[in-house]
Amino acid sequence: MATALITGSTAGIGAAFARRLAADGHDLVLVARDAKRLREQATELHDRHGIEAEVLPADLSTDQGIETVADRLGDRRNPVDLLINNAGFGNKGRYLDVSMADELTMLKVHCEAVLRLTSAAAGAMRERGRGGVVNVASVAAFVPRGTYGASKAWVVQFTQGVARDLAGTGVRLMALCPGFVRTEFHQRAGMGTDNIPGWMWLDADKLVAAALTDLARGKSLSIPDPRYKALMSLVKITPRGLLGGVTSRTGRKYGPQ
Repeated sequence: MATALITGSTAGIGAAFARRLAADGHDLVLVARDAKRLREQATELHDRHGIEAEVLPADLSTDQGIETVADRLGDRRNPVDLLINNAGFGNKGRYLDVSMADELTMLKVHCEAVLRLTSAAAGAMRERGRGGVVNVASVAAFVPRGTYGASKAWVVQFTQGVARDLAGTGVRLMALCPGFVRTEFHQRAGMGTDNIPGWMWLDADKLVAAALTDLARGKSLSIPDPRYKALMSLVKITPRGLLGGVTSRTGRKYGPQ
């Protein structure tokens, strides 16, 4: 039976991955900061699906937290077959309104943690000749919009580059780029969502189903909804100067900085 490790597993996209993978019979390693929520989640998934759910409390904004998860991923005796790098957050406010400490914490979680955990997992997976890594990015990666978009652009470029480097080893990597998803993301960042049009919202469970299908097909990039695929096609042909102005206005209205 395969084992999947999910960061940011207790809410939103991470919780949706946990539900789907448990239903498919995967054992789980659940990673988040809140040990109580992790234990409750593990118990529920075990009771409902009969799988083993290991709890691993860790704060990925710290070196110790990253090292704890990296050590688990590198454990050859209890291998992890699928890594879902999902942990992330948004900062409320425009550039220079957000503290440098918060900006650096975002880069720690979105970039450094993803690099170190992907490397730990992929090294062990390459030895076995199989495995998969899903790094959760965002459609914000494709538009010029502050630190959040820049960090997610790094995730996309890093993931697709590593996917090419590891081609033929049995290790698959994919960057997952959703749009707005009904999760705790905006609430935690203190962002209102009443002004976001209903058609822009995605369902986390459907998003995960589409993402896993794309991973099975060997894609290195997944934009798991026709609406956002169409929007990103428009982004590609829009002049960068015009795109920057549009995304700046919409970002202040709708999204993280």
